[in-house]
Amino acid sequence: MYRAPLRELQFVLNELIGEQALAGCTGFADYSAELAVSILEEAGKFAEDVLDPLYRKGDTEGAKWTPDGVVTTPGFKAAYQAFAQAGWNQLSADPAFGGQGMPRMLGTAVQELWAGSNLAFKLCPMLTQGAVEALELCGSDAQKQRFLPKMISGEWTGTMNLTEPQAGSDLGQIRTRATPDGDRYRLFGQKIFITWGEHDFTPNIIHMVLARIDGAPPGTKGISLFIVPKFLVGDDGTIGERNDVQCISIEHKLGIHASPTCVLQYGARDGAIGYLVGEANRGLEYMFVMMNAARLSVGLEGYAVAGRALQQAAEWARTRVQGRPPVAAATGPAPIVHHPDIKRMLLTVKANTEAMRALAIYAAAQLDIAAAHPDAAVKAAAQARGDLLIPIVKAWSTEGGIEAASLGVQVHGGMGFVEETGAAQAYRDVRITTIYEGTTGIQANDLIGRKIGRDRGAAMAALLADVAHDLEAIAADDPAVQAARRAALEGVAELSQATQALLAQLGSAPDRALAVAVPYLLLAGTVLGAWQLAKSASIAAERLAAGAGGDADFYRAKLATARFYAVQILPRADAFARVVQEGGAAVAEVDAALI
Repeated sequence: MYRAPLRELQFVLNELIGEQALAGCTGFADYSAELAVSILEEAGKFAEDVLDPLYRKGDTEGAKWTPDGVVTTPGFKAAYQAFAQAGWNQLSADPAFGGQGMPRMLGTAVQELWAGSNLAFKLCPMLTQGAVEALELCGSDAQKQRFLPKMISGEWTGTMNLTEPQAGSDLGQIRTRATPDGDRYRLFGQKIFITWGEHDFTPNIIHMVLARIDGAPPGTKGISLFIVPKFLVGDDGTIGERNDVQCISIEHKLGIHASPTCVLQYGARDGAIGYLVGEANRGLEYMFVMMNAARLSVGLEGYAVAGRALQQAAEWARTRVQGRPPVAAATGPAPIVHHPDIKRMLLTVKANTEAMRALAIYAAAQLDIAAAHPDAAVKAAAQARGDLLIPIVKAWSTEGGIEAASLGVQVHGGMGFVEETGAAQAYRDVRITTIYEGTTGIQANDLIGRKIGRDRGAAMAALLADVAHDLEAIAADDPAVQAARRAALEGVAELSQATQALLAQLGSAPDRALAVAVPYLLLAGTVLGAWQLAKSASIAAERLAAGAGGDADFYRAKLATARFYAVQILPRADAFARVVQEGGAAVAEVDAALI
């Protein structure tokens, strides 16, 4: 049974980051710590009472497809309708179109509850949110009025349509074509891997589709973005005839079985009617708006599933009696949670999950500031920092989610490999997250190419300066806090040196830089996670010194987690830094024929 980690989320939102982070952002004037607690509590109830009961059922029964293109799921339709009626789709959306206008950092915290309780379900509203954001920023006024209110309310859902059979991550190879037809277009082509591309939840699905207008230039410069509704929509918002788009199959997958991954055929007859978004040939630019939002959201999926895996593994370890650990009772076997290596695995998952959660919500807060602060310089700096952090959050958190789920299986021992315990489902479900919205390698290339290389490390340098300032300001006398502080400062120095080495390689041997891009990203995540946990430990020490009351164990756990991270996880940074500085040639200079 999933238990919403409300206290952990409240700590990050209200104590580690705090509502003061949004000071000056007039669009969030109604936001408060008390409001955040109230919303999280309601979200937690929905996650535990509605979504979690469908978690196992969705895995064992899965989505079903029929030859006439109908897709159904086991019990998810009623859950989605309750989700929409409760207003959860509207949480962070624009109030001008029916949204509640809550900050993204709160929305990120809430999304963890959906992902932890039922990842397959969570993907549907996530993609709708991405489509909404693309329309908000790039759509015409008429398009916004026609589509946004019902997408934001949850009455309709949305999708992203990028991939084609011959074009995986190489979107320059897209062949879906769009033929002009008056003030609209007719689309012909096939899209694959379309998550929630067909379902019976809502009367309409709004597809955001990449295609080439007839005569467009080749490659990525000739791609445009189109709105293609499942059912045509009149000027007054009423649903009309069925569009020429059909789900011709769904994939059989390793995990997230209840989330239909669809093959969509556009234009089997006269062409699917679509509407150009923005300017022609700028579709990839617009789609990246959706992908940026989705990358942050997929990143949180990694640590959300890690949190679920921790709950399952810790409960098993407390009740599974086997062996006699050194610190157990004088006679007889004891619960395996007392075995040192079991404790090590559980602490690894716990520490990584807390670090990843904190960094993701911090990144979301930067995007809030970029969107709502009145000072242009503050906005620009926050946007640069948010952009820098998104590939780190996405890739580091999802890689960490896989490690956590794997350790969860390991804690269960042989029973972890048996489906009945549920440990295997978390492992199977989370495996897709390092692939969704760009693999770990793509995120790392984005980090070093578009983020580090483009500004010659300026955004990273500014971040590390702030990190060092935060760490140097920690004054608690607690030995665990000081150990975490010292270790994190050492990690900052390593990351700074590695950044300079990487910049030198980008200038002289870019193939060597690309060969160490993933280790560099993991180095950055590991070090920035240490920063967040050192700050967490400092707050915990202050609360304990002031008398924490019923929260004393919670804060003592923060100190233990930070200490563990500093000595058992942060040393990974040494290895990553060494690879960044010395390991590129060992990849770049190898003939591919020798592999």
